[in-house]
Amino acid sequence: MDEHGVTEGGMTVGRVAAEIGVSVRTLHHWDELGVATPSGRTNSGYRSYLPVDVARLRRVLLLRDLGVPLARIPTLLTAPAAERRAELTQRRRDLADTIARLEDVARSVDRLLEADEVGVLVPEDQHHDVFGDDWNPTMAESARARWGDSAQWAEYAERSAERTPEDWRAVVGPLRDLVDELAEAKRVGVVAGSEAANALAERHRAALGEYFHCTPAMHVITGRLALTEPGMADTYDRVEPGLAAWLSTLIDANARTHGVDPETAVWE
Repeated sequence: MDEHGVTEGGMTVGRVAAEIGVSVRTLHHWDELGVATPSGRTNSGYRSYLPVDVARLRRVLLLRDLGVPLARIPTLLTAPAAERRAELTQRRRDLADTIARLEDVARSVDRLLEADEVGVLVPEDQHHDVFGDDWNPTMAESARARWGDSAQWAEYAERSAERTPEDWRAVVGPLRDLVDELAEAKRVGVVAGSEAANALAERHRAALGEYFHCTPAMHVITGRLALTEPGMADTYDRVEPGLAAWLSTLIDANARTHGVDPETAVWE
């Protein structure tokens, strides 16, 4: 055997593996399955690969890389032209399907990246139609600046990436209606902690849950943030003066029914 792994009886398994770009383990596996077997012998009696064996290995490697099942390859190597062409035609169809799926995945990744950057993926000229005349795009920018590293923003972006303008209407519409109901409940004197108040608070938490999973403790913190974050209280107070503060008391009382102390609530 020379320094390159070539003997009078062919090439060693290590040399062949290096030459065609597979592992020695792969060659042994193909040998065991009968896909490609070394037919030579060295002077020492070891099996080795003759040029004809290497040529077969290259064909096996090509077909494997095209996606042909390994068990199908030995038959295909000696099959009539029509059978080979039929198999390759099927591989081409499979590849087209795979490419289409990967293009869909790539588009999904692009949308997720965009949603993570800007929040909602609704054309600018549809913002007011979808979100209402009081839509303020700077709120999403502010939210990302503050919460962009949080799991909740990631969840929000993931949901946003999958939503169409129609999907957003289905999210925003019920929340807008709920704000009107909350305003009416405040006007008629619904008391925090009452069954009616707790039901309203739970509906509000569920509405927030369309953006990210919102626990009772998170709900408390969100309710209090609405009192301090610029612009958030206006969402409620423009419908009914003092509504944001009133809603926060409802949320606190409802949280207690879940075993959460509003004064010690943490974001979890």
